[in-house]
Amino acid sequence: MEVMSLKSFIGGIHPKDQKQYTKDLPIIKIKASDEVVFPLKQHIGAPCQPIVKVKDEIKVGQVIACSDAFVSSPIISSVSGVVKKIEERMDVSGKMQESIVIANDGLYQKVENNNNNNNKQELTYEEKIERIKAAGIVGLGGAGFPTHVKLSVKDPNQVQYYIVNGAECEPYLTSDYRLMLEKTDELIAGIHVLLEMFPKALCYIAIEDNKKKAIHLLKEKCKDEKRIAVKELKTKYPQGGERMLVKVLTGKTLNSKMLPLDVGCIVDNVATVIAINQAVRYNQPLISKVMTISGDGITPSNIEVPIGTSFKQIVEQLGGFKSEVQKLICGGPMMGSALIHLDIPVTKTSSSLLALVQDEVSLFEPSACIRCGRCKDVCPSLLVPQKLYQIATKNDTEAFILNGGMECIECGCCSYTCPAKRNMTQAFKKMKYLVSVNKRK
Repeated sequence: MEVMSLKSFIGGIHPKDQKQYTKDLPIIKIKASDEVVFPLKQHIGAPCQPIVKVKDEIKVGQVIACSDAFVSSPIISSVSGVVKKIEERMDVSGKMQESIVIANDGLYQKVENNNNNNNKQELTYEEKIERIKAAGIVGLGGAGFPTHVKLSVKDPNQVQYYIVNGAECEPYLTSDYRLMLEKTDELIAGIHVLLEMFPKALCYIAIEDNKKKAIHLLKEKCKDEKRIAVKELKTKYPQGGERMLVKVLTGKTLNSKMLPLDVGCIVDNVATVIAINQAVRYNQPLISKVMTISGDGITPSNIEVPIGTSFKQIVEQLGGFKSEVQKLICGGPMMGSALIHLDIPVTKTSSSLLALVQDEVSLFEPSACIRCGRCKDVCPSLLVPQKLYQIATKNDTEAFILNGGMECIECGCCSYTCPAKRNMTQAFKKMKYLVSVNKRK
C-alpha cells in the first residue's frame, strides 16, 4: 500500500522533543521492589474489588482483584509473595485509593497455565476477547480504557480502520519508539491477530517523521502486507491524540460524545498491540510496563518494570538522582502529573518518570491576558481558550458547555503558548470535572 504524503491537523505546537536523551537506549529490566503495591483502579471504569485477603500466598500471574462490571479490568500480580495489607495508598494523582500490598519473596513463582490451546488460529473472536480481558489489558498509552471493551463490537465487519498509534508526540517519551525497534515482529504479529478479528479493516501504523529508524524498519517489514500500511505523519504535538489521528488518517471527525468506533475506527498504541499479541497467542497477562526515565536530574533509560514497583525503587536501581531535583513528573511534560514524592507505584498507565533540576513553570507568574489570540491559533479542538478561561474563573459550567469546553482534550497547547502564562489547561480540567459531578447529581 502506498504511504501518504505528510499530513497533520489544524493547530498544535512544536515543543523541543527532548528525545535525544533516550531514543538510542535499549530497554533494560528493572527489578520489583520488596513491597509491591497494586491500586484497585488502574483503568477507566469500575474499580476492582480484592479477591485475596491478608496473609494469602500469591503467585506471578494470579488475579488479585476484579469486578463484575463490563467496563473494568482485572488486576494481576507481577510477583510472588504474601498479601501484607489491603489499605489506602497514594496514587500518581495524589489521591488515596484502596490498594493491595504484597511482600515480594523474590522467587517469582508462576501460576500454572491450564489452557494449552495457544494456537490463535483455533480461537474464535469471542475467545480472543476473553483472553484480552483475562490478561488485564488496558490502553497503555495513558488513557487506560479496558481493551476488551474497545474491541467488543456487535459486527466486526463495521471496523474499517485499525490505527496503531506510534506517534508518541509527548516530549521526552521514547518507550513506544524503542518497542517498535526492539519488538517489531511482536507488534506485527499483534496486528495480524487484530486484523483476523476485524476482517474488513485496514491497519495504519501512524508514526511521526522524527522517528526515521522505526519508519524504515516497519516499512521494510510490511512491504508485502496488503492490509498494513505505515503512515508517516508530520511531527507536531498533539499528533498522537485519538481525534487527531482519526481525522488525519481517515478524514473522519470525532467529538467528545463520540468514540472512534462511531466512524468505523479503533485506535490502540504500540504497547497495547504487543500486549494483545502476548495475551491471545501465549496467555500472558499484563504484569510489566515499558517506561521512559529521563530529564537532566537522572540517568536516562528505557526500562521494563513489574507493575506495582515503587518509583523510589526505579530511581535507586538507576543510581539515584544526579543532582538536586526540583520537579518530578509521571508522564510527559504536557499532560503528565507532578509527583509529590516517589513512594508511588507503577501502574498499567504509567509511561515515564521525568526528573528535572529546574521547575520552569515556577519561573513565571501568571499575568493579565493580552488578547494576542495565540491560544486560539494552537488549539487542536478549534476552541477559544481565552474565552473559556474567563468562564472558568466564574465556575460557570453552563457557559463552559455552551462554548464547547467539553471538547477540550487537555493537551496543554494553550498554556504552553500563552505569553501571560495563564493556567488555562488546569482550569479546563477543573471545569470538566465540575460538569461531570453535576451530571451525577
